[in-house]
Amino acid sequence: MFQKILIANRGEIALRVICACKELGIKTVAVYSEADRHSLHVRFADEAVCIGPAKSARSYLDIPSVISAAEITNVDAIHPGYGFLSENSNFAEVCETSGLTFIGPKPPVIRAMGFKQHAREAMDKAGIPILPGSAGVLESAEHGLETAAKIGYPVILKATAGGGGRGMRVVNEASELPGLLAQAQAEAGAAFSCPDVYIEKYIRKPRHIEFQILADHYGQVEVLGERECSIQRRHQKLIEESPSPRVTPELRQRITDSLKKAMREVGYTNAGTVEFLMDEDGSLYFIEVNARVQVEHPVTELVTGIDIVKAQIRIAAGEPLSSILTEPVTLRGHAIECRINAENPETFTPSAGKITGLNLPGGIGVRVDTWAYTDCVIPPYYDSLVAKLICYGSDRKEAITRSLRALDMFIVEGIHTSIPLHQRILSDPEFQAGDIDTNYIARFLAKK
Repeated sequence: MFQKILIANRGEIALRVICACKELGIKTVAVYSEADRHSLHVRFADEAVCIGPAKSARSYLDIPSVISAAEITNVDAIHPGYGFLSENSNFAEVCETSGLTFIGPKPPVIRAMGFKQHAREAMDKAGIPILPGSAGVLESAEHGLETAAKIGYPVILKATAGGGGRGMRVVNEASELPGLLAQAQAEAGAAFSCPDVYIEKYIRKPRHIEFQILADHYGQVEVLGERECSIQRRHQKLIEESPSPRVTPELRQRITDSLKKAMREVGYTNAGTVEFLMDEDGSLYFIEVNARVQVEHPVTELVTGIDIVKAQIRIAAGEPLSSILTEPVTLRGHAIECRINAENPETFTPSAGKITGLNLPGGIGVRVDTWAYTDCVIPPYYDSLVAKLICYGSDRKEAITRSLRALDMFIVEGIHTSIPLHQRILSDPEFQAGDIDTNYIARFLAKK
């Protein structure tokens, strides 16, 4: 087992990794920017190293600074968390060449899964259903028009290296395609330094379903059930739950069996998430692999009883899954996560500033993952996530009522947060009935 791990991240995920390391008896090193000097991950790590100014490009994304911090503190491994460098194959390679274990998939796998078109081809080869689309990157507007004519409108243009909705455009008819293709390519080039775009069939009312994977270095793969992530605004998730109210036991087992085969064939190791779209008929279609731990991993932890971050560390240290998961994976009860963001719940504008008062909810079935505390400052430089409220119940109804109770007791003063929005969503009859898809938020906000 590792003696010391550096956490190349900040906020609640850095604290989450510190908790796992403490339980495994591993010392931790926090890295931080000047803006995060008083952050809790700095306080609770065994050591801390400042790696630069507030801007991410000169601190958390600065690979030489992160590696230097690892070398001067003599760590064995680096946990990247999510975001920042977590899916950067170059960073994973630098870790390996520096004699450090990268807690995640191997660099070639990260690279292959990071380009969506490559991932589509790999999944298709392994028998995972994919949406009809282009065989590769679109070479021209004419190529796009020809492909769209074959699969039928509407279609969606997607950046091969994309994420977060950038480099994506929905095309409803042929006359729109050339202009929207140029827009998607320009946005993808600016966001990911890669303008490549592919095309696939667009589902008008999809549900976003993802499956949690764990895989060791000996060919063992386990699937820890699925999460429903359809409550999104501009492709950013707001609420996640497990299990999905739409996935049947038969569908879950069929996808589980296929994913075990597919991930074994691509040589996947460590934790990962395979994302699907579900059409109105209940069929699932692969869209991408996230080669890291997800923000919403706690809902899976609550319904399976498996500590995913500890499993990541143990897998990276060479342990087989058979010694980590000693019982068959079973889903029990229901869990819901609300992302508490520092933003105005009406206008969605960011709300940086000092938290002047804070009360975190508790009680049975309530978990809060946060880096916030009274008098801490939410900086304007990073993601707006302040906390994750995760509530567990014996069934979906109890998970919803418990979440509403906890949200009512969750007080954050000094800044705006998304708490009122979550209260409204969880009280909505459409949500409570499980009648949701990725267009839900647009319909919900239009009700006002």
